[in-house]
Amino acid sequence: MSPQKQKTPMNFKTMARIDVPQGRKGKHNQVVSRILSDLGQVKEGMALKVPLGGLTASKEQVRSALNRATRKAGLDVATVTDAEFLYVWSQPK
Repeated sequence: MSPQKQKTPMNFKTMARIDVPQGRKGKHNQVVSRILSDLGQVKEGMALKVPLGGLTASKEQVRSALNRATRKAGLDVATVTDAEFLYVWSQPK
């Protein structure tokens, strides 16, 4: 009789590939989506005034996530902050 090779136990669970989420929805997705939605409705020459106190992440993290999203969408957007608000507007082309 030949010795049987023992299987090493799995370290992680498995799942069907069809059930694996596609695309990246980062933790700032909700706030960035809301900003982009409002930005699409703002008249030229107007800026969004987003309260920093209502953000779940730092203004730097939200600005970075917004920058990634706008570059991906091909939008030219500018931002500036003060102690209380994040201001966002579309740059004229």
